[in-house]
Amino acid sequence: MNNKRPISKTYPALLRELVENYGEREAVVGAGQRLTYQQLYEEVGVVARSLLRLGVKYGDHVGILMGNRPEWITAFFACHFVGATVIALNTWATPRELEYALNHAGVSVLIASEGTRSSDFRNTVTSLRGRLPALRHCIWVGSSGRDTSSPDYTWDDCTTLAQGHGWQEVEAAARQVKGDDIAFLLYSSGSTAAPKGILLRHRAAIENGWNIGERQHVTCNDRIWLVVSIFWSFGSVNATTNILTHGGCLVLQERFDPGEALRLIESERCTVFYGTPNMAYAMQEHPDRRNRDLSSLRTGAAIGTPDQLLGIVNMGVRDLCNIYGQTETYGNCVVTDASLPLELRLRTVGKPLPGVQLEIFDIATDKPLPPGKEGEIRVSGPYVFAGYLNDPEQTNKAFDLNGWFRTGDLGYLDKDGYLYYRGRISEMIKTGGINVAPAEVEEILMSYPGVRVAFVIGLPDPIKDQELAAIVVPAPDAQLTTSELVAHCKRELAAYKVPSRLCITTENALPLTTTGKVRKAALAKLFEASETKA
Repeated sequence: MNNKRPISKTYPALLRELVENYGEREAVVGAGQRLTYQQLYEEVGVVARSLLRLGVKYGDHVGILMGNRPEWITAFFACHFVGATVIALNTWATPRELEYALNHAGVSVLIASEGTRSSDFRNTVTSLRGRLPALRHCIWVGSSGRDTSSPDYTWDDCTTLAQGHGWQEVEAAARQVKGDDIAFLLYSSGSTAAPKGILLRHRAAIENGWNIGERQHVTCNDRIWLVVSIFWSFGSVNATTNILTHGGCLVLQERFDPGEALRLIESERCTVFYGTPNMAYAMQEHPDRRNRDLSSLRTGAAIGTPDQLLGIVNMGVRDLCNIYGQTETYGNCVVTDASLPLELRLRTVGKPLPGVQLEIFDIATDKPLPPGKEGEIRVSGPYVFAGYLNDPEQTNKAFDLNGWFRTGDLGYLDKDGYLYYRGRISEMIKTGGINVAPAEVEEILMSYPGVRVAFVIGLPDPIKDQELAAIVVPAPDAQLTTSELVAHCKRELAAYKVPSRLCITTENALPLTTTGKVRKAALAKLFEASETKA
C-alpha cells in the first residue's frame, strides 16, 4: 500500500482522512488495548461529546496528564474535535511545577490518569484545587468509581456524558478549527527559571510530522516503539504525528523498563525506534537481550554523540536518523535521510526539512555566515512556533529584527547544506536527552534556608551526555549537608532536574572573571577536589 501525503490541515480532518485511507489497520497499541483507526475515531467521538457536555468550547485549554497510554491519543484528538487546545502536562512534575502549568495555561478541564509509580496525580490535584481557579472538571483514567459530590468524572463516565450530544455537534465544532489555530501548548525548559508555554499550530505540526517520517522512510506498514513521554515534543509533535500521518501504528510503552521494551519490540514487531541513547544502553545490557529478536527494527530517531548513535545502530536500527531541533521549531526541523551513508548520519544532523529556512549567523556581527563557519543556528518559515503563552517580551526576544528565531545553538553548514550541531551558546544542560534550565534548579537550591548562592552546571557523562552538578555556597554560620539539599530538590523538582553531584564550598573558592563575575565554565574544576554523588 502506497502512502498518501495528507491533505488535511487540522487534526480533526487528519483523523477523518486516516479512517478513510486506513480504517481497519491498527492505529494504537498499549496498556492492553488495540485500536484500529476506525475504533480510535469512534472513541474520540465519545470523549469529544463528553467534553461538549462539560462545556468545553472553541479556544479552551484542556490538559492531558498521563503516561504513554491509548487514552492520551484519544483525548488529544477529542480536544481538537471540539476546538480546544491541548496542554501536554509533564508527568514528572512536582506539585509546585504542576500547579504552575495548570494556572499559567488556564486549564479548564484536566484528563489525567490517577498517577504513576512515583506520583499520585489525583491527590495532588485535589490538594491544589483551591488554588486552580480555572479548573472546572477532571476526567480520571483508571479510576474505579466516581464521587458524585465532586465535579470530577471517570473515563468510563464519558459514555454517559456523551449522551445528548450527537456527532453533528462535534463535527460543527471541528469545522471551526483552522490550520493556523493553536493545536499544542507544550512546556519546555528555557533560559528563565519558569517554564515557557510554547504554542504550536495544527497545519505546521502535521506537515512537519509528515516530512520527518519521509526522511525516515516511514510507511503505513511501520510500527513505532514509543516510550519517550508523549508530553514532550519528541513524543507528540515528532514521533506520534510522524507515524500517524503515514497511517502506521503507535506501540506505546507507558514507562521505560528495558526488559519490557525488549519484549514489546519483539512481540509487536516494531520497526521504528524512538528513544534515547541511555535507553538503548540499558536494553543492550539487560540479561534478556540475547534472548530477544529485534530484527524487525529498521529506522527511527535519536540524539547523541556518534558513539552513542552507533550503539543504537548496533542494536539493529540500521537506518537510524540523526536529528536537530527544539520545541519552538516543532521538534525536529533538521533530519538526516535514512538512505545516507552511516558515517554521514553519525556526524551530521542532516539538511533542513522541506519548508524550513535555516541560516548560520555570526554572534558578534549578527550577519549570515558562509559554509564552514560556526555561529548561531537560526530558523525561519512556517515551522516556527506561534509564540510563548502570555509572554510577549520573551516572544520578541526569541526573534531577531528580520524574524529569524534565535535557537541559542551553535553549528555550521557544509558546502552541501548539511548542518553540524556544536552545542549550546547558553548554559542549557541536556541530560538523558532532556533539556534542563540551570536557572530553575539554582532558584530551588537558593530557596533552601542557609543557601547563600548556588550554581548548576553540566558535567560530561558517557551515558546521559551530561549530568547535573550543583555548587552551593552556604550563608555565614549555616551548616548544610548534601543529603538535605538533595532531599529539598527531590521535593521541588522533577527527578531529571535533581543534581547528581554536589559541592559545598566557600565564596573565596569560586573562579571569578576580572570584573568579579563567576566563570561558570571553570566551576567544573571544583569537583576535582570536593564533590558528593547524590
